[in-house]
Amino acid sequence: MQIIDGKKVSAQVKEEVKNQTLELIEKHGITPGLAVVIVGNDSASRVYVNNKKKACEAVGFKSEEYALPEQTTQEELLSLVKTLNEKADINGILVQLPLPKHLDDKAVIEAINPEKDVDAFHAVNVGKIMLGEYDFLPCTPAGVMEMLHSYDISVSGKNCVVIGRSNIVGKPMAMLLLHENGTVTICHSRTKNLAEVCSHADILVAAVGKPKFVTADMVKEGAVVIDVGMDRDENGKLCGDVDFENVKDKCSFITPVPGGVGPMTIATLMKNTLKAAKLQNNIFD
Repeated sequence: MQIIDGKKVSAQVKEEVKNQTLELIEKHGITPGLAVVIVGNDSASRVYVNNKKKACEAVGFKSEEYALPEQTTQEELLSLVKTLNEKADINGILVQLPLPKHLDDKAVIEAINPEKDVDAFHAVNVGKIMLGEYDFLPCTPAGVMEMLHSYDISVSGKNCVVIGRSNIVGKPMAMLLLHENGTVTICHSRTKNLAEVCSHADILVAAVGKPKFVTADMVKEGAVVIDVGMDRDENGKLCGDVDFENVKDKCSFITPVPGGVGPMTIATLMKNTLKAAKLQNNIFD
């Protein structure tokens, strides 16, 4: 069993982005800019936003944070997005989800210029992913693919099972595996014989948001197990969707939590923002 080290892979991605950013600044005088909007004071969101800010500094980006109060109206939020769409020095716009209940996240995502949608949540970008002709990929699924590539794990011809059908992870994850010729099954809360379906997977991706949901009987001997979950166990300790201790000995590869998929999400966001800066300035190198 080999552990897939997300910290190591993400450091490599960020180093690459940093070098390309230096080149972009030196050759073209362009510094990629990312704007992050956070509404209210959700503690998990605050941690993510701080991590994104640190990553921007590390790779040499300009970052702007817009921390809005909980009671911000839909109009105020859409007005801010419009302003950011028009700012030439901002290449990527990210509105941290979840938003407070009274705000319509779909309307906010649709208001972002697709060329600045570095989360790849806008319907235009989602459509491009379906067609396989995309500019940006959603950060978490793209991070998973980057990890598979860096450990030379081939998807082609493999049985791939994704547990979870969210628009943020499950659905795009399935599409990316399909684009690399995997045979993909998407499982969810209504799937019958879930354990049986999972036990045939060569590559199993858990993105269900339930602590230690994937148990050893659901995993095929020698499978690659990717844990996208970020949960707390009964003792309040950080864990994933996979019962790591009991599953690890059956796997050929497995991602830990923390230190697996998490760091990759932010590294991919940096990659997307750099690409956005190049596309918006017609730089195709």
